[in-house]
Amino acid sequence: MHRSLFKVGLIMLIFVVISFVTNILDPMGTDVQASFRLTEAQVGYLASALFIAYAVMSIPAGILVERFSAKAVLLVAFALSAAGALAFATRPSYGVALPSLFVIGVGFAMLQVVINPLLRVSGGEEHYAFYGNASQMIFALGSTLSPHLYVYLVSGIKGGRSGGLIGALTRLVPEGMSWVALYWVFAVILAAMLVVIALVRLPKVALAEDEKVGSFATILLLLRNRTVWAYFVGIACYVGTEQGIATKIKPFLMNCHQVDPDLANRVAVSGFWGAMTLGCAVGLVLLKLFDAKKILVVFMAGGIITLLAALFGSRATALVALPMMGFWCSVGWPLVFALALNSVDKHHGTFAGILCTGILGGAILPPLVGAIADHTGPMGLRYGLLAVLGTFIYLLLIGFWANPIISNATLGKREPQVGQA
Repeated sequence: MHRSLFKVGLIMLIFVVISFVTNILDPMGTDVQASFRLTEAQVGYLASALFIAYAVMSIPAGILVERFSAKAVLLVAFALSAAGALAFATRPSYGVALPSLFVIGVGFAMLQVVINPLLRVSGGEEHYAFYGNASQMIFALGSTLSPHLYVYLVSGIKGGRSGGLIGALTRLVPEGMSWVALYWVFAVILAAMLVVIALVRLPKVALAEDEKVGSFATILLLLRNRTVWAYFVGIACYVGTEQGIATKIKPFLMNCHQVDPDLANRVAVSGFWGAMTLGCAVGLVLLKLFDAKKILVVFMAGGIITLLAALFGSRATALVALPMMGFWCSVGWPLVFALALNSVDKHHGTFAGILCTGILGGAILPPLVGAIADHTGPMGLRYGLLAVLGTFIYLLLIGFWANPIISNATLGKREPQVGQA
């Protein structure tokens, strides 16, 4: 047994770093757009570069974890991510941004695949569910921190503050592109994590059967299953919904309601991801009381109603409704993923790898929303974000047609029920 609260804490820190870097594009998007004179669709491609990498690397990363040590995979992952951040920091341009974000995404995909089984071993199998849910909350919580650092650094550089961290970063970033400072900070953080991982002894990870990717023949077998494709689309819809909303909150508030950029930042990231953190906590309680399918239906219906209110309501309504979208989105990933895995009786590891490639949805929705906005005038994001309704509706329908072999245990039904819808 390799129980270690220190290593659990280290893994939680990795979740924070991943969320911190991944979701900085939300508040940074409008500044990057201004610096490179991008359309809304081109801004969406920045998120696409990151999430395409997640999609294409999920299954290969699982194979790497099976063949090499967890430490080796972590070291390569942090090295790649640090290199991607450093490339963007030293040569900030749209042409460099896309491959740099792709490389960062490749590293983060590798991290995501290895830290979950590492968390199981470090924290103990009997505590894995608890730590797994805690990691979801930590991930959302980490995303609420990024706009505060962003505003601190950008306002400090624009204000001409000298000395200390601000002074050092001012000398590194091009004039008028103060947002580049964040990628210098990311490069340092990721390099520091690389050093920490190199110095720490990590336990050997023997993958559980439901964590193994499986053979190519098994992948092909699952790809012939309509249920697998239905849930793959569900995961793609969830990630697309989350990113489609999160990356467009700030520009929507600024363009459609003339909201101050700093306030829009707080609503777009701290508000959205803070509400998601709360939603994760509420979801944990509700799963002990109600069937997962019913919870999914209620949350997705709430998301649809709230989105329409945000898009076509007043400025005050939008400021409240848009961050509330994080609450409604919060249960989407864990519930769809759990319903999917509980709908097949074998090959769970391979199925999980296929589901993770559904992260590709995060590469599709943001540029789609942006493309619609580009062709519908100054208030275009109001109509672009209507594309998210389609993904919300699909997730809502999963709650009606899902037929898991095992349903979630509740307080009145402590043992999982087999064969119930």
